[in-house]
Amino acid sequence: MAGTRMGVVGCAGRMGRMLVAEIAASANCVVAGGTDTRASGHVNHDLGEIAGIGRIGIPVGDTVETLMREADVIIEFTEPAATAEHVRIAAGIGTPIVIGTTGLSREESAAVLDASRQIPIVWAPNMSLGVTLLLDVIEEVARRLGPEWDIEILEMHHRGKVDAPSGTALALARAAAKGRGVSFEEVAKRGRDGITGPRREGEIGLAALRGGDAVGDHHVLFAAQGERLEFIHRATSRAIYAKGAVRAALWVVGRAAGLYSLKEVLGL
Repeated sequence: MAGTRMGVVGCAGRMGRMLVAEIAASANCVVAGGTDTRASGHVNHDLGEIAGIGRIGIPVGDTVETLMREADVIIEFTEPAATAEHVRIAAGIGTPIVIGTTGLSREESAAVLDASRQIPIVWAPNMSLGVTLLLDVIEEVARRLGPEWDIEILEMHHRGKVDAPSGTALALARAAAKGRGVSFEEVAKRGRDGITGPRREGEIGLAALRGGDAVGDHHVLFAAQGERLEFIHRATSRAIYAKGAVRAALWVVGRAAGLYSLKEVLGL
């Protein structure tokens, strides 16, 4: 029986290559193709060779619309502006899409939401099972601990990451705010510099570190007088994100139009 045909947009990037390899290695999955920009220098090269799995006879394309018509589902880890355009194309064609891009603006996020009214979309700031579970834990802990417990979130990623704080850090902060029943926008404190004055009660602080080849570390701290509770998630391989994205792609095909998270995919 033929498997689910999956296309990868941004296939020559670091995550794109891992996604192609993961699709090729996964049961009930078929590599439908991949696209990248002409500027990448990889268009028309063999997709399997770029992914490090050997020739598979599929050249890298540069037309997203063509790939979306050939695939049952698209996996997309690119850049915010590109993602916003790609979901519009997917919605017009009717192709489900899995999005791992972070750093989207309000307008770009609105484009994803608009597209989800026509097609099923899985959009997650982090495709890891561990982080998905951590989001629930943080929401519950924040609900149970009072405002005398300060919440701080620290994340570290490789030097090449272009957005800060990370999408995962923002998701963790939103989970904490939800647990406390407050508006994230009203309590978020994105970094501190200079004479900031004392910490405002109820703030949820976010700080970002960048350096080396760190895949992704996230620390959530609940600090009170005399004690501190800490939760840490460390990703040591991007393969966890590829596995989660492929699992989401298998799940989303045939779903009703809507915006889904990894929680629905995992049945949490």
